[in-house]
Amino acid sequence: MLKAGVLGAGHLGKIHLRLLNQSDKYELVGFYDADPENAKRVTEEFGYKYFDTIEALIDAVDVVDIVTPTLSHYDCAKTAIKKGKHIFIEKPITNTVEEAETIRTLVAEHGVKGQVGHVERFNPAFIAVKDKIDNPMFIETHRLAEFNPRGTDVPVVLDLMIHDIDIILSVVNSPVKHISASGVSVVSETPDIANARIEFKNGCVANLTASRISLKNMRKTRFFQKDAYISVDFLEKKCEVVKMKDAPETPGDFDMILQNAEGVKKQIYFDNPDVEGNNAILDELETFANAINSNTKPIVTLHDGTEALRVATMIINQF
Repeated sequence: MLKAGVLGAGHLGKIHLRLLNQSDKYELVGFYDADPENAKRVTEEFGYKYFDTIEALIDAVDVVDIVTPTLSHYDCAKTAIKKGKHIFIEKPITNTVEEAETIRTLVAEHGVKGQVGHVERFNPAFIAVKDKIDNPMFIETHRLAEFNPRGTDVPVVLDLMIHDIDIILSVVNSPVKHISASGVSVVSETPDIANARIEFKNGCVANLTASRISLKNMRKTRFFQKDAYISVDFLEKKCEVVKMKDAPETPGDFDMILQNAEGVKKQIYFDNPDVEGNNAILDELETFANAINSNTKPIVTLHDGTEALRVATMIINQF
């Protein structure tokens, strides 16, 4: 079992602590939190061992799980890597692209592994359809959240939209050609609602909307490709796949047939896969353990996290 420690015991950090503690792939050694009062509460409530310095925790483990505020990701990761520890680092990978590039260089130099916590890659609805997504040419995403002061220290692009940026980059096999975007600050000092249009060199266009001042929560993405429409509801963990094929000579009474202006007839049918329930955060942590133990590439690499941050930064720079 890999010895693991968590840096940061906030809302998400406590979830990571609980899941690492129940995983049979890790031995949870303990945690560090910059707020002594919060650390004391976590220790008293859950019994996890508290380390009073970052360095002491890092020295005691094989894997460092970084769930601190984004501004401190870089320093935490750099310290861990230089001590020869593997790092799991929450999204966004760092505060700047330059910091992310440095982290990638350090990981290569010290022969350790890193994974970024883009948890939607492990959403069961996305897992169920990702093999059916084939050269999408138009993608539309809506990630809307009710207002929550937690996370408003960064623009909504880094708080919410970056999830969809990572998903899109994982399925579009083409470099970014052009980005246009707009964002508006309503409650926070940084934009609370944003829209971005990403154009890829292969002709694919992605239109992304993210808001943290909505009246209801929504996390939906729609992929349009040749002869197929794929919808993923990340919140409800549901998906829908609508496909087209050449219509039969004699359609059945209940067959759905479309005829275009040229007279070509297509049959519409549903190819909805089963969605198998899972705990996405536990899965991302355990697949990282598998990558370390088998010396294979993590599912969400530091390169993936860097590219998602790069595109997010390009969007923010448009505001």
